[in-house]
Amino acid sequence: MPAFKTLDDLSDIAGKRVLVRVDLNVPMKDGKVTDATRIERVAPTIQELSNKGAKVILLAHFGRPKGEVVADMSLKLVAPAVEEVLDQHVAFASDCIGAPATEAIAKMGNGDILLLENTRFHKGEEKNTPEFTARLAENGDLYVNDAFSAAHRAHASTEGLAHHLPAYAGRTMQAELEALEKGLGKPEHPVVAIVGGAKVSTKIDLLQNLVTRVDALVIGGGMANTFIAAQGIDVGKSLCEHDLADTAKAIMAEAEKSGCAIVLPLDGVVAREFKADADNEIVDIHAIPADAMMLDVGPKSVDAVNEWISKAATLVWNGPLGAFEISPFDRATVSAAKHAAEQTRAGNLVSVAGGGDTVSALNHAGVADDFTYVSTAGGAFLEWMEGKELPGVAVLHG
Repeated sequence: MPAFKTLDDLSDIAGKRVLVRVDLNVPMKDGKVTDATRIERVAPTIQELSNKGAKVILLAHFGRPKGEVVADMSLKLVAPAVEEVLDQHVAFASDCIGAPATEAIAKMGNGDILLLENTRFHKGEEKNTPEFTARLAENGDLYVNDAFSAAHRAHASTEGLAHHLPAYAGRTMQAELEALEKGLGKPEHPVVAIVGGAKVSTKIDLLQNLVTRVDALVIGGGMANTFIAAQGIDVGKSLCEHDLADTAKAIMAEAEKSGCAIVLPLDGVVAREFKADADNEIVDIHAIPADAMMLDVGPKSVDAVNEWISKAATLVWNGPLGAFEISPFDRATVSAAKHAAEQTRAGNLVSVAGGGDTVSALNHAGVADDFTYVSTAGGAFLEWMEGKELPGVAVLHG
């Protein structure tokens, strides 16, 4: 990965206006933020810049207002949670460009923090128009991007600004890029990838990229059924994309050519209904009853997955092995997650995980803090795993 500048390359920034792109797209209920993880992730960058006397001007989007002003997508609703996490006053400007922004910035003292209104209230943000980007750039002397989760979008505040102002990676962006480099950029082999989730159709690019880069690919979740069915095995009423049998076969053929082992379930936990604590049984993969569906991989499969995790030097994980949200179909995911955490704690494994369901699954297993790095970025993490260049990252390389 080419070098990019970080906050370590910034000196004497007292009094400088620093535009910091952060991810404040947090879940809310009844006007209150219900999960402040994303705010907590960007706090170190904001505090470091503030402590060095910079005028810290936060740029972010919230929801999908599509270029219109939508009251319940105003960042004013998020500002109190930002103040709480930072334990510092955060001023708010009712627009991210024009007089409201200019006037609020003029009032700032060194070390102050200002949150500008939702950048997506302007159509120029997502279109990355030169006019809108230039108006945003007028507000700052330097640009810091700390929103990896939005780095797969070439928007004005994630990509355009870096063409106008000296650009740097914030601490979260830096940690993410360094972790990803260890995960797939220049990993230590053997590399094992675990990919789960419901559908193959959403992860074709990902699987095609991984089979050429990893030593073993563990396929779990509903998508494993598509691969099993492609081998002529009856999967009963299990979630399965039968129309993707040829795609599954092509991925397996590519894996064989590349020397990548494909690890599919050997047994499964099946039930007749999809609900918590439904009557269930463990069956061999060749013996799935016609009226049942596989909702988790079985103990033999878990042993095989854990054996691969034990052999691995690097693990990249995206997606659960079963329907972990409902008991007892969380057993395989929890067991593999705990084993990966043990191997990581013992210093035998670099473990990088990401994607919404994956983060939830690792939290459910109680091991998210034990992994080397857990990315909170959904789409950006997936596109990175697919081998795609992320515009918001590429532009930082200058």
